[in-house]
Amino acid sequence: MSPRFINWIWHIRGSLALAPGQTSDDVFDRLDPLFHQAGTSRDRASDTLTFRKKDQAAQDKMSVFDGGVLRIEKSIAGPVLRYHLTSRALLFCFLAPLFFVALAQATIEINSFYAPGTSAADKLAAEKAEAKKKEADEKIAKIPMNPIDKALGAPAPKKPGADDKDEKGGGDAKKPTTKPAYVFAGIFAALYIIGRILEDRLIRSLFRKRLLAS
Repeated sequence: MSPRFINWIWHIRGSLALAPGQTSDDVFDRLDPLFHQAGTSRDRASDTLTFRKKDQAAQDKMSVFDGGVLRIEKSIAGPVLRYHLTSRALLFCFLAPLFFVALAQATIEINSFYAPGTSAADKLAAEKAEAKKKEADEKIAKIPMNPIDKALGAPAPKKPGADDKDEKGGGDAKKPTTKPAYVFAGIFAALYIIGRILEDRLIRSLFRKRLLAS
């Protein structure tokens, strides 16, 4: 699989048409204040500017990006600014839902593995308990109900264990739930989708404003 096929996940590429006759010096001079931020290093060579960010501050308008390349190219329509930026934050938001979904699946497998009756011993014990229950039910069924109680509408005798089952809510133990994992997966998926679209538009708007500034 080609790296370019998947690197769109955390790479943002775009281009902006420049004013006719606008030089590389003019373009990079206008954009230069964006790279005078704490934790940012830059290197310019002719028509190309490369930058890196480390421990960038939240106030930095480009804090979501860790590095990138800006290049001035000539085309038939005129000069064009092309940019290629990378963001580990976007990559994290993309991978986080996969982690939480995997966690949910692991929880399901663990619940299934430790569920009652999965081992041979549990199955044998369940068969014995079922046999005893059936035998007790047959004995109760053979005991005739007192005619007086029956005439007064008294309820029939309950089967053994019926009260215990009602009190314990059916006897099911509380199991680990997968709901929190799916909730977090949904949150990070939404963050990635919103961030991927929003950051693409914000950086384009930011560059345009700097280039059009008087």
